[in-house]
Amino acid sequence: MAKKYKIAFMPGDGIGNDVLEAAKIVMDEGTDFNAEFIHGDIGWVFWEKEKEALPDRTVEMMKETDAALFGAITSKPNVPGYRSPIVRLRQTFDLYSNMRPCKSYEGNPLNFRDDLDLVVFRENTEGLYSGFDFYDATEFMHLDAFKKKNYDPKKTTVSCRVFTEKGCRRIVKTGFEYAKKFNYPNVTLVHKANVIRATDGMFLAVAAEVAKDYPDIEVWKQNIDAMCMQLVKNPQNFGVIIATNMFGDIVSDLTAQLVGGLGFAASASTSDKYGLFEPTHGSAPKYAGQYKVNPIAAILSVKLMFDWLGEIELAKQVEDAIKINLKEGKVRTYDLGGSSSTLDVAKDLVKIMNR
Repeated sequence: MAKKYKIAFMPGDGIGNDVLEAAKIVMDEGTDFNAEFIHGDIGWVFWEKEKEALPDRTVEMMKETDAALFGAITSKPNVPGYRSPIVRLRQTFDLYSNMRPCKSYEGNPLNFRDDLDLVVFRENTEGLYSGFDFYDATEFMHLDAFKKKNYDPKKTTVSCRVFTEKGCRRIVKTGFEYAKKFNYPNVTLVHKANVIRATDGMFLAVAAEVAKDYPDIEVWKQNIDAMCMQLVKNPQNFGVIIATNMFGDIVSDLTAQLVGGLGFAASASTSDKYGLFEPTHGSAPKYAGQYKVNPIAAILSVKLMFDWLGEIELAKQVEDAIKINLKEGKVRTYDLGGSSSTLDVAKDLVKIMNR
């Protein structure tokens, strides 16, 4: 008898509801995935009601599940006390690895090239997203660097970029292990060590140690600015890309556009014990409830969840259906030049899976 899973189901804000509804149709009607889906409260509406975008009840519920599916979140800048719930989830569950595949599918009219198959591994819990933000710099004014600059502490803000050796080592090792398992010939380390010397210097030093255990994999290093240029110029040259938190965020959006945009950008945020799977697009509130947007990123996130759970055949079934849908080109959302709805795509995938 197939294992029954418990899956936290958290649509969140805006189009997160639309795309996760489509993803659930695919799971329920196109596969024999045996799961109990447990709804989780998360998003801007709960900040407005409760001053907590990620209620404790949701975190406690997630601790009793095998994995989580997440839709999208609305985040607004300069709201005192507000912190992105997705960042909090990553840190609460130690979801240190954020994997974002970049793959060309035949028939996708938005492909930059038709031969792309690369993967970005983004460190997910440290760096500039560590949450150490200060709206005035009073407690930093004793530092010589601040004294020399003669900053006005009440008119100076500070965000700290925090790296640990452990954090660097495990994301680098995760990327190298993936390259080894799936026969990628090269790993590229993205940094800016010539300017951000302490943190990126540690990242590169740790990576050099890890790389010694993988002598058959070629190691490249690229400054973040040069990396962006090379990804536009020669993206086919790259295999596995490993980056720190903010640089990985930047690079993975760029790679997403090479294969059709955020409508194809799936992600897996994982620790050694838990996984959260989500499309990387935002909540796009102007489209909320219109069932207009492309759900493929959310459905590819389901595929990544199946892979992580060890349901390899289910993962293949989902990806194969997406390949056929794109190749046939009959049911497409507006971004691909079509007029089909979010749910039309889900229903077409179900038809393909049940042929």
